[in-house]
Amino acid sequence: MYLAKDLREQAKTMMKQGSSSFYHAFKFLPRQEREAVYVVYAFCRLIDDAVDEPETSVYTIDEIKTHFDQLEKAEGHFIWPALRWAFDAFPLTKAPYYIQMSGQLLDFKQTEYDTMAALEDYCYRVAGSVGEMLIPILHPDPTDELIQAGIQLGKGMQIVNIIRDVGQDMTLNRRYLPLEVFGRHGYTLTMFDNQEVNEQFKAVIDDLTDQADLWFTEGLAYVDQYPKKSALTLKLAARYYREIIQVVKENEYQVFNKRAFVTDKRKLTLFNRINQ
Repeated sequence: MYLAKDLREQAKTMMKQGSSSFYHAFKFLPRQEREAVYVVYAFCRLIDDAVDEPETSVYTIDEIKTHFDQLEKAEGHFIWPALRWAFDAFPLTKAPYYIQMSGQLLDFKQTEYDTMAALEDYCYRVAGSVGEMLIPILHPDPTDELIQAGIQLGKGMQIVNIIRDVGQDMTLNRRYLPLEVFGRHGYTLTMFDNQEVNEQFKAVIDDLTDQADLWFTEGLAYVDQYPKKSALTLKLAARYYREIIQVVKENEYQVFNKRAFVTDKRKLTLFNRINQ
């Protein structure tokens, strides 16, 4: 049972435009799994846009929740029949989708982070929850260990997003880099507000990168238990995201006014290396 073509193309377009790394990593899945990932990503994109771009979003976050509460009869956007298809095709549950919404809602009331514990909770809500959504698509009978590993992988990717988007988040008056990590390395809020890229700042980024790498390692701990194409997908997703950090370093850690971008050529090189 495949997703209707018009729904598939709309979801695919949202994923391709929203995350090149995700799109390139997941395009190697079998068709049904790939289409379900498109749908999950498109729904998460709608939630994110409702918070970050409310003036252009098709729904408010409250409207999304209301429609999702009544998914069996929700209409008005391609995402609702597409989600019904995904829930019919795979053993998905609603819980992680509500967790995702709760994480995005945090952006309305918490724009700065003091501790790594608070940041980890945020990363779980907005990205670890995506791991919970995807693992039942990628594995026919996921264990609790596999689901937890998927959560860790998502959290690692969110740390990468945070590092990459420091400058963009500043324009939204958000600071996800925790004061706790600033303090460990002697980097001050004044330095941050002045967008200073110094040795202390590089140490902050390296500290957060180490945390992301730990979560990536935990996220891939059971990757050999997945079907072959799912395992490849997870390895690629982690490696593509990790490569963003490499680009950050090549850019001399300038994340305030330069966004790290991994080229398609570079992704192809990584794919060939992983797929040997």
